[in-house]
Amino acid sequence: MNAPVMRAPVGRVVAVSFLVFWLMPFASCSIVAQESVDPGKWLQETEEALAKVDNYTAVFHRVEFVDGKLIPEEVTVLKFKRPFKVYMRWLKPSKGQESLYIEGANKNKIRAHGSGLIGLVTVNLDPTGSQAMENSRHPITEAGLHNLVGKVAANLRRGVRSGELVSKDHGEQTVYGRKTSELEGILPKAASKGYYCYRCVVNVDLETRMPIRVQIFDWEDRLVESYGYELLKLNPGLTDKDFDPKNPEYHF
Repeated sequence: MNAPVMRAPVGRVVAVSFLVFWLMPFASCSIVAQESVDPGKWLQETEEALAKVDNYTAVFHRVEFVDGKLIPEEVTVLKFKRPFKVYMRWLKPSKGQESLYIEGANKNKIRAHGSGLIGLVTVNLDPTGSQAMENSRHPITEAGLHNLVGKVAANLRRGVRSGELVSKDHGEQTVYGRKTSELEGILPKAASKGYYCYRCVVNVDLETRMPIRVQIFDWEDRLVESYGYELLKLNPGLTDKDFDPKNPEYHF
């Protein structure tokens, strides 16, 4: 169901999806899940809070199931600004990689460079090309919390309308040092229904109402996507300089 590339070598360009909704097992959770929770309240609160967000920064965590296996976790410094500007710098693996995408600029291509010697070369990549999509399930054009919540909302509301959504509240959980509400959504276990996934979990920050961690499971009940926003800062005042390849802090 539903914020924000390159992988080593240079062609590894982040593609962030955040197409989602909710869950994973809670064997270690001592809180009994509440059945038949109304997801509309969370959705409305999140949409209203997100409408006030113009820019944000975070340490972004990404794990995806690609070509039959989970790729190692990628951790990046993320900057995002509306209408659609994304900057990323890798912390691991391939420390030092950078990518920059601005909708409508640079012929709608990603400016990117790798780490090590390959980092001396800056390239422009098609967001949906094979180099940019290496080890990624989604192009960078789908990055960001706004896209994430939009995709979640579409699947959520469809599931509610059809009576096919089972939702649960697993109570308060701490994620990245933040208090969150952990919500599970389960949809029909049939890809033919056309939903984005079978089940997933979203951890909603109790203070900001932002989904700071989302985990997606396919119809074989495999984890296929995990996205996290650690140290999320809303509206920190990012400017055009933060998305300028000539920024002296960058190495394009």
